[in-house]
Formats: sequence, C-alpha cells, structure tokens
Amino acid sequence: MVAILLGVCLGGLSAWAADPATVKFSLDFPNSDPEHYSFAVQSDGHSKYESSGKISEGSDERDAYQTDFTMSDANRTRIFDLAAQAHYFSSKIDSGNKKLAFTGAKKLAYKDGQREFAASYNYSPQPAIQALTTVFQSMAATLEYGRRLAYFHRYQKLALDDEMKRMENQARAGGLMELQAVGPTLQEIYDDASVINVVRARAQRLIEMGKAAPAAK
Repeated sequence: MVAILLGVCLGGLSAWAADPATVKFSLDFPNSDPEHYSFAVQSDGHSKYESSGKISEGSDERDAYQTDFTMSDANRTRIFDLAAQAHYFSSKIDSGNKKLAFTGAKKLAYKDGQREFAASYNYSPQPAIQALTTVFQSMAATLEYGRRLAYFHRYQKLALDDEMKRMENQARAGGLMELQAVGPTLQEIYDDASVINVVRARAQRLIEMGKAAPAAK
C-alpha cells in the first residue's frame, strides 16, 4: 500500500514538474490597430498570439486573429530571464503617475508549478518591465504584418508591395522580432508565381532574415 501511494505521489510530482512555465502579456488600447492583442509563451518555446482589430487600414470591419508558433531560444530565454528579474510580477509594477499619457492597458502574468502572479500597468519604471514590453510589442508588430500579408495575398495582391516594403524596412531597422513566426505566410507569397517579382524578392529576403536567429541580449 505504501509503495502504491509512493508511486502515485511520485507520478504526481513528475507531472507537476513537467508542466511548462508560462509568461503572458496582453495590451488593450481602444481605437488603435490592433485594439487588443495577447501572447502566451511557454518555457518549452510553444507560443500563442491572439489579436483583434481592423481587417485592413481602410476597413471598419473587425477580425479576430490567432496563431501558434515556436519562439526562438534567444527570445524565450530573454523573456523568462526578464520575468525573473521582475520577481515574476509579484508586486506593483506600474509607475502610479496619472499624468503620463495612456499607452494602453498592459498586463503581465507568470505561472509555474509553484507561483502564479499578475500585474497591470500603463507605464513601468522598472527596466525589466520596459524591456519585456519592447519585446512583446516588437513581436506583435511582426505578427500583425503576417496577418495583413495573408489578407492582402488572398484579396488585394496589389497592396503587397507597399506593405512588404514597410515590413522589410522595419525589420532592417531592428523593429521586428520573431520573423520566422510569419515564415509560412512569406513562403506562400514567394511560391506564388502570380505575385510580382519585387514582392517575391522581398519575401525571400525576409525569410532569410527570419532564419538568422537573434542573439540574446
């Protein structure tokens, strides 16, 4: 009986230990595009992104978007290191300064087998929180490009050139992260012979940029 109970306990501990830790980030900013987005990043690299906003710049119609991707080791490690530096969001992280401009209602959350914390903020003076905010905003910019490119490729191919030019310029300026997350969309554009060559060339360059894994900072 003791052996059975011990086996059950060890099995439970093993399952508990195997559950990946998760860092979540969300931003709600009415009248912006997207007006809402969120990330859930697991310690094994599995990541989920969700957003809601306008289907295209000239449309008032809203669309819900969701995608799963495997985060690069460098950014996954950085996110969890920064969460540790911020004490897993176990205390107040907002500046409390009501005079600051509103830049969106943000929330960070952490969960593992031992801890579960969450904290909301508009602006935080903590360097770790500022760095996390930049990482998530840069990744959101990448994934929103992916959302728009998939839409344009299906419905407005003539809009691809300007969109991909902006994307390539922003990527070269260091404003985008996790380009490989939109690799499948870029590959579909590159493989489409009906798309003009300049756009296919941009898609190929962005694919290659996404294959170059970022160095952890």
